[in-house]
Amino acid sequence: MRYAIYSCEGFAREVLPALRRQKGGNVDVVFVEDDTSKLGAEIHGCKVISFDELCTTAHQDRLISIAVADPTVRRTLVGRCKANGRQFASIQDTTHLQFENVSVGEGAVLCANTVITSDVEIGSHFHCNIYSYVAHDCRIGDFVTFAPRVCCNGRVVIGDRAYLGTGAILKQGSHASPLRIGSDAVIGMGAVVLKDVGDGEVVVGNPARVLRKPS
Repeated sequence: MRYAIYSCEGFAREVLPALRRQKGGNVDVVFVEDDTSKLGAEIHGCKVISFDELCTTAHQDRLISIAVADPTVRRTLVGRCKANGRQFASIQDTTHLQFENVSVGEGAVLCANTVITSDVEIGSHFHCNIYSYVAHDCRIGDFVTFAPRVCCNGRVVIGDRAYLGTGAILKQGSHASPLRIGSDAVIGMGAVVLKDVGDGEVVVGNPARVLRKPS
């Protein structure tokens, strides 16, 4: 099987070794870039090609991983790939741990030293960066990004396209009242979230407070 990682920026260069570890050695991988100044370069043994080249018959069999942290941009790139009839890779580092009754949608990137515990449902194109975890009974939507060291404790519901910054901590919800993070919400770096966050809200601090509401 051959692969394409969309982007050649920093996170993409972290996804590459996770893919190599998952597959047990060398795999045929290219980076895909929209920045024309980077085309033709070789990074860590992988050629950088354009999306137009990716769409040619020479690359039609490649499974694609979208290595872009911004959830909205990631959704746009997934739509572009789907319009070309492409399929997606799910990448899981060998140090990732996953327990009982876990469902994760297509296109996930589960980085080194991440954990998903038990009874968890996660949508498509989830990014779980290094040292992050998802605890029991969580429900996570599509195109959600966890930056490094996000602590998502049990019984949390996260809407589509939410972005959780490095070191964010979400307190555990309850069976009757799970903690809810709205769609398109942004949780700032190091924020400690003790109460629900609305759709499109940006929260920061300890305890987290609203910095900006959706316009």
